[in-house]
Amino acid sequence: MLTRADWMSQIAHAGSMALIARVPRWDANGLEAVADAPGSSHPLLRSGRLHAVHACEYGAQAAAIHGALLARSAQRRCEAGGLLAALREVRLGSPWIALTQPLEIHACRYAALPTAMQYTFEVWQGETPIASGRILIALPTAAP
Repeated sequence: MLTRADWMSQIAHAGSMALIARVPRWDANGLEAVADAPGSSHPLLRSGRLHAVHACEYGAQAAAIHGALLARSAQRRCEAGGLLAALREVRLGSPWIALTQPLEIHACRYAALPTAMQYTFEVWQGETPIASGRILIALPTAAP
């Protein structure tokens, strides 16, 4: 099982916006991640509630971690992270994320080019599906 220390130096997320706590499993195609229960101090909380649309951020962070782990396994360093370029086919299974239960995140890479990567993601809280969709990540390119 991997913990934050295994990827934090290679992703842009930091402090309370680093939402993923551990990665029980990963391979070249994707990963399974766990985020601790959001709690009442979550940085995206509004009026005491966390909307399910914020599950997309969990999916994007899982994709970022996967990219960092792939780079590390290829003995490369992620010098500049990718940018979330698009969310597609997002489906919310519940309007709100409970603050008292951890989240399970599944991210699967299904396309990779030198300039972009695409992932599908699912976020669950126990037996409840919170969100799913596709993520397009634009990768930095070398200057001409």
